[in-house]
Amino acid sequence: MFLKYFYDEKLAQASYLVGCLASGKAIVIDPSRDIKPYIDTAAKEGLSIVAAAETHIHADFISGARELAVQAGAKLYLSDEGGEGWKYQSIDHYHSQKLKDGDKFSIGNVGFEVMHTPGHTPEHISFLFTDGQAVAPFGIFTGDFVFVGDVGRPDLLEKAAGERGTSEELARQMFRSLTKFKELPDFMQVLPAHGAGSACGKALGAVPSSTVGYEKRLNWALQYCDEEEFVNQLLSGLPEAPKYFAMMKKFNKDGTALLSQVEQPVRAPIDAEAVSNWVKEGIVVDTRPSNRFAEQYITGTINIPWNKSFVNWAGWLLSYDLPIYVLAQEEHIPAIARSLQSIGLDQLAATMNPSVVGIAGQDGQAYDNVTIQEANESIQLGEIYVLDVRNDNEWVNGHLPEAHHIMLGRLPERLDDLPTDKPILVYCKSGGRSAIAASILSANGVKKVLNLLGGYDEWSKRNQDFQVH
Repeated sequence: MFLKYFYDEKLAQASYLVGCLASGKAIVIDPSRDIKPYIDTAAKEGLSIVAAAETHIHADFISGARELAVQAGAKLYLSDEGGEGWKYQSIDHYHSQKLKDGDKFSIGNVGFEVMHTPGHTPEHISFLFTDGQAVAPFGIFTGDFVFVGDVGRPDLLEKAAGERGTSEELARQMFRSLTKFKELPDFMQVLPAHGAGSACGKALGAVPSSTVGYEKRLNWALQYCDEEEFVNQLLSGLPEAPKYFAMMKKFNKDGTALLSQVEQPVRAPIDAEAVSNWVKEGIVVDTRPSNRFAEQYITGTINIPWNKSFVNWAGWLLSYDLPIYVLAQEEHIPAIARSLQSIGLDQLAATMNPSVVGIAGQDGQAYDNVTIQEANESIQLGEIYVLDVRNDNEWVNGHLPEAHHIMLGRLPERLDDLPTDKPILVYCKSGGRSAIAASILSANGVKKVLNLLGGYDEWSKRNQDFQVH
């Protein structure tokens, strides 16, 4: 058996290529939309990708299953559990097989058995897999069911997809699914679909894989024998559900465009006037580091730095209904386009070198980074409006005096709640999210924006006697 792990750190998403070396056949589990890495690896290993399987209808990225069906002729193995509301649509013209609990199939000499594991979603299934004639499964692909140190959150259908009243029922289903998981042999490998940083759980570990025995001993969710206690704990302290998750559910359920059908962005020559026109037509994203953006930027542009968090904030802050324009170095454009496409933001219309900012002249703007001391003085004088853009659970654990709270991802829809007659001091944990927030405020006409250097972490060190809870 051949087993290859793939990881997209911007999505904290894992997928797997499983091959039978004897037959030369392979399957991809929970494939990303960009299938080139699987195709290239399979060719290198002398394998042919004949199938793709999904543990559930994904909420945080566009699946590559249909891409593999079209480009590689792969057969699709998809869940048939969860009721009529959670069936895959638009797959009848693909070679596919619907799967129920206990179903089995093989790829060469590698055998797979389906285990229905609802809790994260109603249709979720996991795949036990066995190498050749072995008497016991080698491992289990758990998708968003069991992670290293955590389990899948049960509230996404309610918070992101609008399925009201589903969180508690799915939490109870998760308890029953975990009871089945505890019956598996301790030696089995656990291969999940996400790692640390994913919003599909609340405390995912950074280690890529585990074992059933290790999780039974140390995973917090497997320590509960009482269902009520488990449900209460599972539903508490969950992070915000990104807005784009609802779109992912729809795209992955109903189908979306193939990458070959997505238009490539135009690389525009440096022209500040063109950027100003882009601002009127859509959303212009400046991908430079936040400290560079703060020094000078073009009116109306927003700053989402090209780093590990880019996809998350793009999903929160960009619209699926407007054209997207990007200021970035040319060598970064292919990766930026792939990142946007990974969550269905296919409308990247044009890009330009960020050096255009330097020739913007009077159109260039800047916002101020302020120190803790400067912020304290202004707060005491009542001269500024203090805005906390951290997550809800961070806010309740402490915040600056006189602060108001709007989580960064919800800021664009809450702009009317902000004052227009005084400067706004914005802060987060350490300064990264508040820098993005500062750019949004400025792009939407706030005249004076201040970003707190070091954020709440630095402020709390200096003002331990004044933390507000």
